[in-house]
Amino acid sequence: MEMRPLGSTGITVSVLGLGTVKLGRDQAVKYPRDFVIPDDAAVRDLLALARELGINFIDTAPAYGNSEERLGQLLPRGEDWVIMTKVGEAFENGVSTFDFSAAATRASVERSLRRLRRDCVDVVLVHSDGRDMDIIEHEGALEELARMKEAGLLRAWGMSTKTVEGGLWIVEHGDVVMATRNLAENQDDVVIDRARELHKGVVVKKGLQSGHADTAAGGAGIEAAFRHVFSHPGVSSMIVGTINPAHLRENARVTNEVCAALEKE
Repeated sequence: MEMRPLGSTGITVSVLGLGTVKLGRDQAVKYPRDFVIPDDAAVRDLLALARELGINFIDTAPAYGNSEERLGQLLPRGEDWVIMTKVGEAFENGVSTFDFSAAATRASVERSLRRLRRDCVDVVLVHSDGRDMDIIEHEGALEELARMKEAGLLRAWGMSTKTVEGGLWIVEHGDVVMATRNLAENQDDVVIDRARELHKGVVVKKGLQSGHADTAAGGAGIEAAFRHVFSHPGVSSMIVGTINPAHLRENARVTNEVCAALEKE
């Protein structure tokens, strides 16, 4: 699988990353089909398959239930995975809560390090609740992440944004932006354009419209969706969540074919 630099962070990621919401949370999610959280053996097999397919990039968050803890327990020791987690949102007892203060940010990162069983996490993003600029201008999360990077607790920081204005601020001042790009939503293209100019990392979310791009869900199909996302040269990686090994294999196959075809154009 193609590997790309995550902007100028010094981190290299597979162009397809594995999302892990379904490893730890099955409540208040927006997928077209119900699912059952897999047991430990199934998760180990899924992670081994991801590695076999050339995927080295995993996305998690405190908002994904016990996803972080399970990754800390089940990821094989000694393998060089790139892990991206988040701060700002927690999900407990079926409810999300938000806290973007400096103190909550530090506590969240320290908790994630314990859960993931790591001394340093590769990427930490603020998990925006939609108020991007309010968080940027009035909360302490981003400044605290910058301090924790200086202290060696994380390698890169940024935000999973919900607005163009917030995304543009992040690519001007941070390391990585998580932006939306899919066949129905392209408003963040200006953010991705600017990130490319500044050599900042871009991780795409919702590339498959939370599963709704699948033809079975009435969408245009994953090949069209993947081609659309990867056709933008500013994209470092796209996160796609799955717990189905067959879907993971198919996602990797389509990614490889689409990226190879785009390279020839």
